[in-house]
Amino acid sequence: MSHQVKWEYLRAIHARYRQASRALKQRILDEFCQVSGYHRKYALRLLNGPPPGHPRPRHRRRAPIYGSQAIQLLVAIWEAAGFPWSVRLKALLPLWLPWARTRFRLTARLEQQLLAISPRQIDRRLAAHKRRLKRRLYGRTKPGTLLKHHIPLKTDHWAVQMPGFTEIDLVSHSGNCAEGEFLHSLNLIDIHTTWVETRAVMGRGQAGVQQALEEMRLALPFALQGIDSDNGSEFINAHLYRYCRGHEIQFTRGRPYKKDDNAHVEQKNWTHVRKLMGYVRYDSPEALAAMNDLYGYD
Repeated sequence: MSHQVKWEYLRAIHARYRQASRALKQRILDEFCQVSGYHRKYALRLLNGPPPGHPRPRHRRRAPIYGSQAIQLLVAIWEAAGFPWSVRLKALLPLWLPWARTRFRLTARLEQQLLAISPRQIDRRLAAHKRRLKRRLYGRTKPGTLLKHHIPLKTDHWAVQMPGFTEIDLVSHSGNCAEGEFLHSLNLIDIHTTWVETRAVMGRGQAGVQQALEEMRLALPFALQGIDSDNGSEFINAHLYRYCRGHEIQFTRGRPYKKDDNAHVEQKNWTHVRKLMGYVRYDSPEALAAMNDLYGYD
């Protein structure tokens, strides 16, 4: 049976089906499925829909309520507040309005639009910006294979009662190009006191990372008792392993591809490095000196 014949048959029984009783509708539906070969769900959709050949109603789209200026202001507050999720951002908007008034030309209508936007609408409006944010290169960790059986995994939660046990990580400043040599920030956080030390290094060589860690160890106001890193080759190597054994520093590592194992330092990577340096590329000696000056090193 051709599609045209099926459509003519549907046109013939459509009105009768809509006016029939429940029992008669059941028999008509059974017959329609048997004759046309349609699936029962699809046949129900046809019989309960508009008559064949009748134009489908066009749904008028509601005009946008929020202008481009309101969305730009929303994005600016979202970035300045540290990219909170929609429900929290909705609650923060009244608190950020004084900050926005000093930097943007706000009108009463613009403020009204901003305060009226719902969390669901915030998610829709920020979707494209979130996709671009996810495409940024947060790190370039390459797993190290040397000495993994010597450096134990740390899978339990931190429960230290004294300072000196830390998490470390390396944050890249390569921008959108990973070619050549560029700067990294070696970030260290003490679990007990939340003390943070950061040092800029050129490249990710083993000797450079070890030297930066030594400078940070001497700068700490307490003895360095232990370090916990990811599985990057800049940490999992014989050079750093011998250094830790020589200074009686406990050396552990997180599980591969489990960033939550180093959640403390990952959070400080954002607040103490990314918010200061952004995601641009730094690869010059001048940038190295400026970054270390900002981090408190001469």
